[in-house]
Amino acid sequence: MKDLSIRFIEKINDQSAVIGVIGLGYVGLPLALLFAEKGYHILGFDTDPKKIDHIGRGISYIKHIPSESIKQCFSDGFLRGTGDFSRIGECDACIICVPTPLDTHRQPDLSYLRSTAVTIAPHVKSGIVVSLESTTYPGTTDELLIPLLETGSGLSAGKDFMVCFSPEREDPNNKRYSTKTIPKVVGGVDKQSLEAGVALYGAVVDRIVPVSSTKAAEATKLMENIFRSVNIALVNEMKVILQAMDIDIWEVIEAAKTKPFGYMPFYPGPGLGGHCIPIDPFYLSWKAKEFEIPARFIELAGEINTGIPHFVINRTMDALDRIGKTTTGSRILIMGMAYKPDIDDIRESPSLKLFDILKSKGAIVDFHDPYVMQIPSSRHYGHLAGIRSVSLDDISSYDALVISTNHSTIDYEDIVKRAALIIDTRNACPNAPNVVRA
Repeated sequence: MKDLSIRFIEKINDQSAVIGVIGLGYVGLPLALLFAEKGYHILGFDTDPKKIDHIGRGISYIKHIPSESIKQCFSDGFLRGTGDFSRIGECDACIICVPTPLDTHRQPDLSYLRSTAVTIAPHVKSGIVVSLESTTYPGTTDELLIPLLETGSGLSAGKDFMVCFSPEREDPNNKRYSTKTIPKVVGGVDKQSLEAGVALYGAVVDRIVPVSSTKAAEATKLMENIFRSVNIALVNEMKVILQAMDIDIWEVIEAAKTKPFGYMPFYPGPGLGGHCIPIDPFYLSWKAKEFEIPARFIELAGEINTGIPHFVINRTMDALDRIGKTTTGSRILIMGMAYKPDIDDIRESPSLKLFDILKSKGAIVDFHDPYVMQIPSSRHYGHLAGIRSVSLDDISSYDALVISTNHSTIDYEDIVKRAALIIDTRNACPNAPNVVRA
């Protein structure tokens, strides 16, 4: 009898493998399209019927993914969306791309992963490869996912089915790197699982980086984003210090990065945003408590970065005060709701926090974003859902503009000419008397 991995690799090589992707968001959808474009039959699973409907009609619901890609894969018969999780039984591989957020106490919330595992377990068949991509703490695959799959299926990982962890590394709208060209780290629970995972992703990704275990793969993703979190916290703290000294942080960064070794530029902003950097570090600091090890750098970086929106608000209040206005009753326009330029993703965007704080202080707040037509429902800012983006026609009527996201489609020189006061957190505007850096 052939080993599980050998049979699976044969199916990958002859493209007869059916691949399921659970979670058709910013991670799952581009991955599903990549496999479909390579000629693999993909079943995309999601609990949101709107996403399934959009896929069936060839309509993209993510800005940087063209509708034509979805339409082509669907019309060619390689991509299908479904909310029927019993169809996991049709799959030779199942890739899990569900959210792993933090709860209100900044502790890991694995409810999406847990419910997914319980739902699919009865349909897990012998020989299937289950790959988890959702960012989490080291040990999740072994300690949570596998026991749930084994209990619900009556099968044994390593003996009857294979399991690996391969952290997602998506960077929405990155012009230089794509799902295909970003190296893929893969760790398996055993040799067969690793071989199968390498074959699965190697069919569509240019470079595979095998590691010794699922724990090593889980820790790799955390290392990447903790590195970014700590360095962003450092440059945000430098911003606060240097502004008190009347030194331009942006000038200092430009000068520092001319050093050809030993320095990597990071840039300050209004706070952390996105689905990874504000969240991932806390997964490791939480897990470290189990071993009675303090994660001081991680927690300090989190403390600095979560405090930056309040620094921006204080700068805004001071700037208004200098022109004889108070925050209460002032009309303030937030420029940019997405967490980074030229995308429509608002997950963990600091703009949401800025909006909320300003409203709580009595300001009349609007926002403009060419990619976010209205604020969608979210876990922590559901009360802002439905608020729509306004045009830039009436900029002069606002007491202050706060640039939170520097979308490239906006003419900032024109904004400077028309706005009464600008609080610029992104170094988007040229120096002018009405521009305040924050």
